[in-house]
Amino acid sequence: MKTLLFAAAAMATIAALGSGMTASAAAQQGTPPNAADRPTRNGEEMNEAALEYPETRRQDLVEDTFGEQVSDPYRWLENDVREDNDVRAWVEAENRVTDSYLATLPGREVFANALRQLIDYERFSLPQEAQGKYIYTYNDGLQNQAVLMIRDSAEAEGRVLLDPNTWSQDDTIALGGYDLAPDGRHVVYAQQDGGSDWRTVLVVDTATGETLDDRIEWMKFSGLDWDGDSQGFFYSRFQEPAEGQKFQSLNLNQQLYYHKLGTAQTADRLVYETPDEPKLGHTAEVTDDGRWLVIYSVEGTDERVAVHLVDLQSGDWTPRALVAERQNNWNLIGSEGETLYFITNADAPRQRVVAMDVGAETPQPRGIVAEDEAVLDGGTVKDGKLYLTYLDDVKTDLRRFDLDGSPLGRVELPGIGTAYLGGEAAEGELYYGFTSFTVPDRIYRLDTGSGDSAVWEAPEVPFDPEAYTARQVFYPSKDGTEVPMFIVHRRDLDMNAPQPTLLYGYGGFNISLTPGYSPARMAWMAEGGVLAVANLRGGGEYGKAWHDAGRLMNKQNVFDDFIAAGEYLVESGVTTKDKLAIQGGSNGGLLVGAVTNQRPDLFAAAMPAVGVMDMLRFDQFTAGRYWVDDYGYPDREADFRNLLTYSPYHNIESGKDYPAILVTTADTDDRVVPGHSFKYAAALQEADIGTEPHLIRIETRAGHGSGKPVDKIIEEYSDLWAFAAAHTGLTVEETPAAAAAPAN
Repeated sequence: MKTLLFAAAAMATIAALGSGMTASAAAQQGTPPNAADRPTRNGEEMNEAALEYPETRRQDLVEDTFGEQVSDPYRWLENDVREDNDVRAWVEAENRVTDSYLATLPGREVFANALRQLIDYERFSLPQEAQGKYIYTYNDGLQNQAVLMIRDSAEAEGRVLLDPNTWSQDDTIALGGYDLAPDGRHVVYAQQDGGSDWRTVLVVDTATGETLDDRIEWMKFSGLDWDGDSQGFFYSRFQEPAEGQKFQSLNLNQQLYYHKLGTAQTADRLVYETPDEPKLGHTAEVTDDGRWLVIYSVEGTDERVAVHLVDLQSGDWTPRALVAERQNNWNLIGSEGETLYFITNADAPRQRVVAMDVGAETPQPRGIVAEDEAVLDGGTVKDGKLYLTYLDDVKTDLRRFDLDGSPLGRVELPGIGTAYLGGEAAEGELYYGFTSFTVPDRIYRLDTGSGDSAVWEAPEVPFDPEAYTARQVFYPSKDGTEVPMFIVHRRDLDMNAPQPTLLYGYGGFNISLTPGYSPARMAWMAEGGVLAVANLRGGGEYGKAWHDAGRLMNKQNVFDDFIAAGEYLVESGVTTKDKLAIQGGSNGGLLVGAVTNQRPDLFAAAMPAVGVMDMLRFDQFTAGRYWVDDYGYPDREADFRNLLTYSPYHNIESGKDYPAILVTTADTDDRVVPGHSFKYAAALQEADIGTEPHLIRIETRAGHGSGKPVDKIIEEYSDLWAFAAAHTGLTVEETPAAAAAPAN
């Protein structure tokens, strides 16, 4: 399986380094924090009322939508900060206020130092092999961007092939995907500038390290895949946006192209498009044997995919439909000759494996591995066997099967956590990664003959993982549904007393929050904070039914699940309302904004990141139109009325005391455009919602999360954790407990 870049089909979470968590609650509802419990600075109570927010111009803009009078006074803040001087001035004014406030917080530099220590370890990606050469990404610790390495054998010493840290002065141009040619001679790679979803594609010679003249522009939400002869590659692109609309315009009419090495992009061969259905997005991948091109077409983010097939050995490359109706998910995991193997949720909400014999006149799926109680979430075909990853109560189980579906047993994993497959390997070997809340990603090499695994690369970390403990609990949501949640903290923490706690959630787009290591979260826990990660409905933790229960008209279930998680943490004595902070990014930013409106009494601090905050206009910008599968269509009355009930921007309620809020976004975010956060922050600051700070932190030369330099990540999370600590009462030690001694 190749490295895919199609990000439109998922509301991606925040950068991996940062992301990727008695009295009854009823008795405490509406009770504001006691003055004695308020955070202090230098022994004196913070004077939040002293904050002076910038004046934000209000428009007299009211629209009649299905009989509802909807006010949108800050619509002008949707304008691109690069193109609108008024928006740019507002951003600068807001950042000045926020920076001045954050500079007064104790512990900011302590967290920054802890983050630098905890991020300073080697990081490897899964390798990709061709003709004895192996490529993979590597970061020696504090490099702002990971580099692309190449080895002449699996055991050889690596050398740098591409170093993105030399691509710009501010290190904001990142490696945004790559693929090694089957003959091993070239790597096609993408550059991501300033965190944008747009990519520029180039080709490098693996022997000389020289970049070829080939250059592809306007690629977005795409894979990169070579043909079987290493003569060229496939990619998906949109037309060049109109002047000034690069970061705002809707992404329509995606086309699939083939580029032959040594030619201009204008000569590229159009392989597939659907001009009569401009909302369809098209990505493709080539089977490992180079014979078949599999094309996926989707309109939104749901598990509804049409599949077309091209025989690359034929001359005309005419696509034929394998799955014409967009009703289910289909994901190619490998091939053997004319038999293709897919994971699908067709007739299997928790997914199964089917085979399709594409040599037949009308190929039909036949069952190989039946649906299981656990959720099938990934797999690959290697050396005549199936390797499948399952989620069993949000923990990975890796299993082996013959191609006829006969089970061959489990691959023993090093603990409870997340395993993932990927890359490409030589005959006789398979690589997989493993991580948990306290174990950074380790790369393992599996012998496909014996089934035995051995460590290929494992980093040494500057702390003792045994000094931390993780447990899973199940708590009842409002309607009685049992929801899982992980609780992680230092083992020496006194859990008989309530502790400052960070609750993280997402709840959408079939995305599962599985155990994974984050240096940023470790910095919070090293100082004595508790991390809680709730596996809300709307995610993929329990298959299609779990996803469906948290989207469209069921979206309120996600907010109920998150509120119930907070109530559980309070009622079980883990924390109190005055010590509970919440965080989420993207769709999780929407989550934090919505639950803050619905239960402002339950939280001491809220940190929504790059959130979807205006649910009535999200489909008007860039990739927003894809999200209607989870949110609904704002121009349809039933959906509109549902969206209006929870849209964070439209439901801020004056007259209630809100928690401290730190909104974060970035000026180059063209996934969830920053106008969402700008408007939300302006509305917060205008409303009568108490004296706690309601601030926005706006990063420059950064996007939705991916590609963010390490130094920006350190700066951002030192601000976030100092803010959360100040408002939850977390004592930040000048000498961080960060990292107790390294493990032996």
